[in-house]
Amino acid sequence: MSTLWEKEKTLGRQIGAEVESALPGVQVLAVELSSPTRFTVFIDHPEGVDHALCGRVTDVLRPYLRDYGVEVSSPGIERPLRKPEHFRAVVGREVVVRAQGSKRLRGEVVGAGERAVTIGAAGAEIEIPYDQIVRGNLIETAVR
Repeated sequence: MSTLWEKEKTLGRQIGAEVESALPGVQVLAVELSSPTRFTVFIDHPEGVDHALCGRVTDVLRPYLRDYGVEVSSPGIERPLRKPEHFRAVVGREVVVRAQGSKRLRGEVVGAGERAVTIGAAGAEIEIPYDQIVRGNLIETAVR
């Protein structure tokens, strides 16, 4: 396993628990390391994400500022997908997924079970276990 990937998953679990318990309604979608000393926390909230909410999340994460540069962001249009509930919400939509030890896969989410997501790509359906997903993002296609 990649050390960076392991560190990212560990930080994601820790930060998710801290933020979600301190700020009810806030969901930590993903934590992405951009370097060994910098990470971005992607958050969502039923009422949306604004600068004030990002500031409150940053306040919860103050202890991390000793060792990391911290950014807090809304999910944006290419929202991060990591957990079963994230993929269930986008069944039928196009995503890009990179799993541990494999290349990027772009295709349509055709199923999202308890342990794996199924992506339809190039005429085949590929099942990817959630615990192997390094990155997953919704692909927002232009409306024609």
